[in-house]
Amino acid sequence: MNYSCNLGVRRYVFPDLKTVLAKASPARSGDMLAGVAAASEEERMAARLVLADIPLVRFLHEAVVPYESDEVTRLIIDGHDATAFGPVAMLSVGEFRDWLLSDNADSITLAALAPGLTPEMVAAVSRLMRAQDLILVAAKCQVVTRFRNTLGLPGRLAVRLQPNHPTDDPRGIAASMLDGLLYGVGDAVIGINPATDSLPAITTLLKLIDDFRQQYEVPTQSCVLTHVTNSIRAIENGAPLDLVFQSIGGTEGVNRSFGVTTAILDEAWDAALSLQRGTVGQNVMYFETGQGSALSANAHHGADQQTLEARAYALARRYQPLLVNTVVGFIGPEYLYDGKQIIRAGLEDHFCGKLLGLPMGCDICYTNHAEADQDDMDTLLTLLGVAGINFIIGVPGADDIMLNYQSTSFHDALYLRRILNRRRAPEFEDWLERMGITDYRGQLLPPGADQPLLALAERI
Repeated sequence: MNYSCNLGVRRYVFPDLKTVLAKASPARSGDMLAGVAAASEEERMAARLVLADIPLVRFLHEAVVPYESDEVTRLIIDGHDATAFGPVAMLSVGEFRDWLLSDNADSITLAALAPGLTPEMVAAVSRLMRAQDLILVAAKCQVVTRFRNTLGLPGRLAVRLQPNHPTDDPRGIAASMLDGLLYGVGDAVIGINPATDSLPAITTLLKLIDDFRQQYEVPTQSCVLTHVTNSIRAIENGAPLDLVFQSIGGTEGVNRSFGVTTAILDEAWDAALSLQRGTVGQNVMYFETGQGSALSANAHHGADQQTLEARAYALARRYQPLLVNTVVGFIGPEYLYDGKQIIRAGLEDHFCGKLLGLPMGCDICYTNHAEADQDDMDTLLTLLGVAGINFIIGVPGADDIMLNYQSTSFHDALYLRRILNRRRAPEFEDWLERMGITDYRGQLLPPGADQPLLALAERI
C-alpha cells in the first residue's frame, strides 16, 4: 500500500508503512548508515504529515518485519489485547498524540491501555512529539515492580549500583559497592558486568553480593549481567541468583545474534521464578536494549532503529521484568552521532517503554569518540528525571573502568534526588536510615563511628 502527500509543488510517495516510519524519524546517524533516513527535512515533514493521518488500527494489519519470518512480530500481533486497545481504536496517529497530551490520558487510563498498544504505534506517535511532549506523557505513566523492594512508586527514583572491575577483583568490586551504598545508591539492583563469562567467576560474584546482602540485611537485589544461558546453568548449580539478565533487540535476527530466542528466555524466566527469592514480589527479569543493535547485527529488515528499539520492549513486556533500561549512547556515534541525537533517543526510548507498560530506566551514557560530553548527559539526566524515569545507573566517578565508557555517577543521583525531591525505594530508604547512612528525610549523614558499612570499607 502506498502512502503519499503533496508538500508545496512536490508530491512524496512512500511505498509502505515501514518507509513512512523511517522517513518521519528525527535525523540520526544510524538511519543514515542504513540508508533509510529522509533525504531532506522537507521529506521528513512530508512523512510526518502522512503518518499523522494513518489510523492506529493499520499497524495491526501491516507489519514492519514480516509475520511469517519473525517471532517478535508474531509475539506482538498474537499477544495484542483488542479490549485494552478499544478506547483509542478509532484514532489516527495524530489524534492519538492529542489524546495522550490531554487530561483524559491519566495514569490509570494509560496503564489500562498499555496491553493494547503495539511498539510500532508508540514509535509512530513519538515522531509527532517535541521533547516536552515525550516528557509530559511519560511522566503520567507509572509502572511499579517488586522483588526485595518496591520500584517505580510516585516521587521515587532508584539507582543501579554498577561496581564493575576490569579483572573482576573481589576487593575492587567490594570497594565500589560500599562506596555506592554509602552514597545511598543500589535500590534498583547491585549489578555487575563481569569481565569474563566463565561460570565459576560468575558464581563467585553472585556469592560475593549475596553474602554481603544477607550479612547486612540489605533490601535490594543482585544481578551478574551474564548471558541468559549462564544464568540458567548457575540456577541449576544452586548459585544465589536473584535476577536473570539479557540484552535483547527488536527482531528475531538480532536476538539470534545475541544467542537467545523466546524459548530460551521462557526457560530462564521459569527457572528464576522457581527459586522464589523475592520477598515483596517476583519480577525476576532484567533487560537492556539500545538503538542500533539490529543494524549492527544486519537484522534490521530495512526498518529504522527507533522502531526496532520499541519492538524490543514488546519482547521484554512478555516477561514482566523488574528492570528495563536503554543503554542509550553506548553503541557509538555510528548510530547516535552527538549529544543532540543521544538526548532525543533517550527521551523517545523512555516514552515508548513507559507507554508499553515497562519499568524503564536509562544508562545515560556516551562513548569517548562520540560528539558528546558530560553536559549533554546532565541535560538528559535532568529531562528523564522530570519525565519520571524509574531508575538510572550509578558508576564510581561516572567512568566505567571495565566497559570504558562514560555514564552517571553516585553524585549525579544525589543531584537529581535533591533538585526533583525524589526518594529512594521505601524499603531501601528505611534500611539506609537504620544503618546511619541517611536521616529520616533521606539526606546523607556525615561519616561516623555508628556506620558499620564505613568501618567495613576502611578494612578493604
